[in-house]
Amino acid sequence: MCNFDNLSDQEKIIHHQKLLKCAEDFGGKGFFLHLLEAIRENRPHPIVSGTMEFHIDLGSITWNKVIFNDKLQLLLKARVNESKQDNFLPEKNEKNYKKILNVVRTLKPIVFHIKPIDGGVGFFFQPFDTIDETTTKLNPIFDAIFFCSIDTVKKALNYTQKG
Repeated sequence: MCNFDNLSDQEKIIHHQKLLKCAEDFGGKGFFLHLLEAIRENRPHPIVSGTMEFHIDLGSITWNKVIFNDKLQLLLKARVNESKQDNFLPEKNEKNYKKILNVVRTLKPIVFHIKPIDGGVGFFFQPFDTIDETTTKLNPIFDAIFFCSIDTVKKALNYTQKG
């Protein structure tokens, strides 16, 4: 998702529609981008909060399991390679395979709930999409909310198909 310019037109449309729906469910593009900016500014990263919640004046994010910093660091390293290999999981013979698989097993059951104070219904998502037995991808909503640049998210939100 963070390499938005490298996606096919069809993938861009899908990501645009998903993100736009999330933004609308949070109260609009402006509120949604405000949430993302607050996440980017927060140190340490909000998903390692021991209280499993992140609040701003416009709403909150809650989740159901503590995420430790070591898992966040492995996630950040692994997500860089996802677009190259079209899979979050490395090949089984790679030395970091078990560590990355452990990150997926640890984070996959987590559900993030995003609720606006008012003006939207909110939404929820999980960190990963399982494609098949050997292919797992970062959920583009999870990636956009917690990791992609604000400019990339704006591109996705404002995307219109050419032609």
